[in-house]
This record gives sequence, C-alpha cells and structure tokens, in this order.
Amino acid sequence: MSFSPAAGAVQSTAIHTSPQGLTHGLIDLPVKDGTVPAYYAVPEGKTDVPIICVVQEIFGIHEHIQDVCRRLAKEGYFAIAVNLYERQGDASTYTDIPKLIQDIVSKVPDEQVMADLDASVAWAAQQGGDAERVGITGFCWGGRITWMYTAYSAKVKAGVAWYGKLTQGHGPLIKRNAVDVTKELHGPVLGLYGAKDTSIPLEDVETMKQRLAEGNDNAKASRFVVYPDSGHAFLADYRPSYNEQDAQDGWQRMRDWFAQYLK
Repeated sequence: MSFSPAAGAVQSTAIHTSPQGLTHGLIDLPVKDGTVPAYYAVPEGKTDVPIICVVQEIFGIHEHIQDVCRRLAKEGYFAIAVNLYERQGDASTYTDIPKLIQDIVSKVPDEQVMADLDASVAWAAQQGGDAERVGITGFCWGGRITWMYTAYSAKVKAGVAWYGKLTQGHGPLIKRNAVDVTKELHGPVLGLYGAKDTSIPLEDVETMKQRLAEGNDNAKASRFVVYPDSGHAFLADYRPSYNEQDAQDGWQRMRDWFAQYLK
C-alpha cells in the first residue's frame, strides 16, 4: 500500500480556500523543548474568536490540513495545526504508508502531542484567540487525538473526530485509547465515521457508543454519524477516498457542533 499526498493533490476534487480576508501562515511554534512548525489562519483583524486545534492525518500539516484551517477561519475561528511529528521525522518525504507508520508515527508519544497542542492553544490565545472557547478536530490519526485531547485538556469545550481509531493507536507507545477516556471528556465529541472503513470496524463504533453511554455528562452528549457509503478519509478531497456528499454533510455537522458549543 502506498500513497503520495503530493501526487494526490493534483486531483480536480482538491479544494483550495482563498486566504483573502484572513491572517495566516506558517510559524515556528514555541514548545517546551524549542520550536515546531505550525500553520494558523484567523479572520483578519478579529480577536476574541474561539480557537480550534486542527490535528493532522498521518501525512503531517500539508496543503489539505492548511486548507482546513483556512476554511475554519472563514467560519470565524482561530484555527491552528501543529506538525506533531517534527521531532520524529519528515512525514512529507514518505509515499509508503506502512513505512511512514513504522518509522515516524509509531514513535510519537501522546504526552508529546498533548504538550504541543497545549502550546498551540497558548500561542493562539497570545495572538487574540479566546482560550475559554477551545475546540479540536482531527482526521485519521488526528481523529483519535481529538478524543484524547478532549479528555486531557480542561480548556476543550467540544471536539469533532473524523474517522479516528477508537480501540487502538499506532505503535507500542500508546497506553490508552478513546474507549478508555469516556469518563474524562471535558466536552462533547462528534464522531464522523465511514461504514466501509476497513481500519475502524463498526464493532469498534458500537463499543465506543456503549462506553460513552456509561461515561460522564460530556460523553453522554457525544454523538456518532456513520456514513454508509464512505470508507476512511472521506473528507480528504485530494485523495481517491473523497466522498463529496458525505464530506459536505460532515462539514456542516461540524459547523453546527462548534456553533453550539463554542459560541
């Protein structure tokens, strides 16, 4: 199995959101052991807007993830995406997914990710974002992180997890998973999943629903939408997995979710 984000990006379905009206760009984000690259986008001249952490797929903060930030900024949010693999290697140089997971993804501990996301929220707040209204959304690898960070950070008011693993992670460093943190969620999470996703069986979704029903109030307020005709990565418009109808529906549901909990 191999895939090149750069090659996929030339597909006619790839969405490019204009930065007009936005302040945006790549930055060196200060973290506890130096700096890591990050991308942000925010409505030009706006302050006190909610902050949304955008968590990458396994391929890093490439153009698609940056575009998601711009789309969210157009909705009125301070969106920020951190290169959460920076210390382990350059994900953009890989075209073979199993090798990428083996060489880089499996070596990224949750503790590092949580700290870097905390740093991104702190930086966004220093730039005028509202640290009292924080959301998170993530895709694939980042979908799992969405569940985990919502349980980790008391600042998070809502999350939207796109096809993130629920009962496992990538590699031996992972100690807990989404099914383990349903009594700790600091905000409700909307899970957007594909019924044809071979990497996340529907049995896992049912297990997670049961855990949420037994969890805290935020867990009980969490919801799943499972799209019958979609597999993994159905929002990724630069990939063959893209399902335009379900992607648009999921995006609208995310908009409504954040509007409900962050505004």
